[in-house]
Amino acid sequence: MRVFSGSLATETNTFGPMPTGMASFKDRGYYPAGTHPDHLFYFAGPLWAARKRGAEKGWDLVEGLVAGAQPSGTTTRQTYEALRDELLEDLRKALPVDMVVLGLHGAMVADGYDDCEGDLLTRVRHLVGPDIVVGAELDPHSHLTPAMVDNADLLIAYKEYPHTDVLERAYEVVDLCAAMVEKRIRPVAAMVDCEMIVTMHTSRNPARAFVDRIQSMEGKDGVLSISIAHGFAWGDVPEMGTKVLVYTDGNADAANKLARQLADELIGMREALAVRYPAIDEALDEALGFDGGPVIISDGADNPGGGAASDSTFILRRMIERGVGNVALGPIWDPVAVRIAFEAGEGARLPLRVGGKIGPLSGEPLDLDCTVKALRHELVQTGLSNAPTAMGDCALIEYSGIEIVLCTLRNQAMGTDLFTGLGCDLAAKKIIVVKSSQHFYASFSKVSKHVIYAAAPGAVTLDLTTLPYRKIRHPKWPLRT
Repeated sequence: MRVFSGSLATETNTFGPMPTGMASFKDRGYYPAGTHPDHLFYFAGPLWAARKRGAEKGWDLVEGLVAGAQPSGTTTRQTYEALRDELLEDLRKALPVDMVVLGLHGAMVADGYDDCEGDLLTRVRHLVGPDIVVGAELDPHSHLTPAMVDNADLLIAYKEYPHTDVLERAYEVVDLCAAMVEKRIRPVAAMVDCEMIVTMHTSRNPARAFVDRIQSMEGKDGVLSISIAHGFAWGDVPEMGTKVLVYTDGNADAANKLARQLADELIGMREALAVRYPAIDEALDEALGFDGGPVIISDGADNPGGGAASDSTFILRRMIERGVGNVALGPIWDPVAVRIAFEAGEGARLPLRVGGKIGPLSGEPLDLDCTVKALRHELVQTGLSNAPTAMGDCALIEYSGIEIVLCTLRNQAMGTDLFTGLGCDLAAKKIIVVKSSQHFYASFSKVSKHVIYAAAPGAVTLDLTTLPYRKIRHPKWPLRT
């Protein structure tokens, strides 16, 4: 069997303050054909799974471009078209193939392209023809579009949020696509739009029980795969929203019936799925009043994993104003402050302007008379599915009992080693503030299970009613027309 694999992925916050250009891909991961490293790159799950399966089964594997960018604002047209065409040229050179498996995101938006994945899959289908198996792995925070479903034989989204099952779902994509090549299965798809937008934290019920149940259905009664696309609320495109995608083995009626049933169940639990998000002062009061610690406060509105700058100062400023200490906070993306801290050296005390550099949603910068506690060149934190996540040069500074991680590569908090790698003792803290919406949970819940999702300002605000949508289709609960 001759198999082609590759990846092109980013999540686009169309309200984000910074465009996504080629440098964004090269900062996070750009590997031309045949140069993917010997460890799992986050968005290249199918390539890694195909590499492992291919070694077992003697496949002829051709690896194309792998490119992934940290979520940010709209991707420039030049960047998207250049990367898309590079990946397509890699595929063209590999033909003929029996199977194509891709690592995508599902919420990539570029100038002139509201549906980058749909555009890419359409072009892949045109290249390989109607009879070659095409499959892809998606992030559940995707805009699951008809063009994507129509041009792929199989799409499978991660089930977990935080996304701890990247590799497991990648093996499903590869194995089911291989079974299709071998004529052992004939997937048929059914997709239902729930006409809403929800966030499903699988760390708690009712999402936990729902995901466990749909997973138990797979492999039985002809059900091949069930994916829930939560949607990505910060992408203003027509197909934004929560959707259910079911594949059965040759039974379209069964697929349609199950997709509708599951969609109705999701709609019925949408109020319970909604995330509670107290205002900053309320969140701080709750954390301070909690018996024990540490308490984790999620500053999801400034989550770089959703396209925010990760340099906002709103929560930090309020803690300073209130005299809240014994806190760890990070990461704040501030290459300028990191450089100055490195110049000063560990143990130095100096005035440092921190954060608030990108725009209004970053708040005002803070001028702190701080101590440089630790410096690390090329710090790497443990990301999802144990994929290494580079943070660049990092500094740990302290001001008035608050220890702050500053980074030079914009990535969210995912592993506790983001802090402990700089000598910060998380277990001793009363409060840990993380620039992350939910991916922190897999690691940080081992330190504390009391989590507060704060409603701070930011490009990934939880208050969707404040976003100036222009393109989305209504109805879209909880938004009003």
